[in-house]
Amino acid sequence: MGAVGIIGTGAYLPEKVLTNADLEKMVDTSDEWIVTRTGIRERRMVGENEASSDLAVKAAHQALQSAGITADQLDLIIVATVTPDMSFPATACLVQDRLGAGKAATFDLSAACTGFIYGIATASQFIQNGVYRHALVVGVDCLSKITDFTDRNTCVLFGDGAGAAVLGPVEEGSGFYSFDLGGDGSGGHLLKQSAGGSRMPATQETVKNRLHSISMNGREVFKFAVRVLGASAEETLKKAGLQKEDVDYLVPHQANIRIIETAVKRLGLSQEKVIVNLDRYGNMSSASIPVALDEAVRTGKIRKGDNIVLVGFGGGMTWGSTVLKWTMETQGEV
Repeated sequence: MGAVGIIGTGAYLPEKVLTNADLEKMVDTSDEWIVTRTGIRERRMVGENEASSDLAVKAAHQALQSAGITADQLDLIIVATVTPDMSFPATACLVQDRLGAGKAATFDLSAACTGFIYGIATASQFIQNGVYRHALVVGVDCLSKITDFTDRNTCVLFGDGAGAAVLGPVEEGSGFYSFDLGGDGSGGHLLKQSAGGSRMPATQETVKNRLHSISMNGREVFKFAVRVLGASAEETLKKAGLQKEDVDYLVPHQANIRIIETAVKRLGLSQEKVIVNLDRYGNMSSASIPVALDEAVRTGKIRKGDNIVLVGFGGGMTWGSTVLKWTMETQGEV
């Protein structure tokens, strides 16, 4: 049982940009209202013929190149998503086929915006226990496909994207130190897609009533997020035997700048230690953390030896965090 860490990262963002000015023409909103309440200025949107697997494959190619391994060396592929290409087969199976990763076990994981954290926590156990050596975890969502663009309270929040990480053995004393995962199913109704499952199969009525779109109780989700984001980060630091002062960078779920600021204040971190990109991409659900992580790595902000905290929350309700010592060499310059 050796150390496990992230040995490669990748990301893909669709080309189409939807700005706040664009949204002003669609619903009763304004750039000032959106920026003040969320911190978001623009987000990316997939094309009509693009799906989650398309984004996932592109992010995966980058992560494999970054890790210096080939697809046929992968033993496991986990795709964290709430917008799979279809109910089945799993999007991970489609990604495996297109990558040519024929020996990899595959499955999807659904934990909403916390999906990437759940995915790396799961994959790391397989590697640490000697079952597998290399795993690919992709967080991908095409939320524009399930967003109601007549709902001014939700349509301003979400964007599309994919982020990926390759996990493998790393030198002792580095890699993942601890994980903190949790859930509170009593809040499941606060953020959901009501129709399309076995409880409410698709009908003309469900489509007409927009029940296949995201519905959210924003006030309650905000209260939940403010409570758990900082608390989970503190818990995983405690498990790792580290103090807040030991944190070099915090990579939080990119949902709302006010939620992030509250967590940062609780942890007593300076803003320079927090990775934020939601102004450019919005809330990309499970893609949010890995995309932000990849950007910080490729720009040279995160460097080998840094202590990194990844923390998120999502529908379910779920939350999760991890502390890891970064093992990859710097890929770029600040």
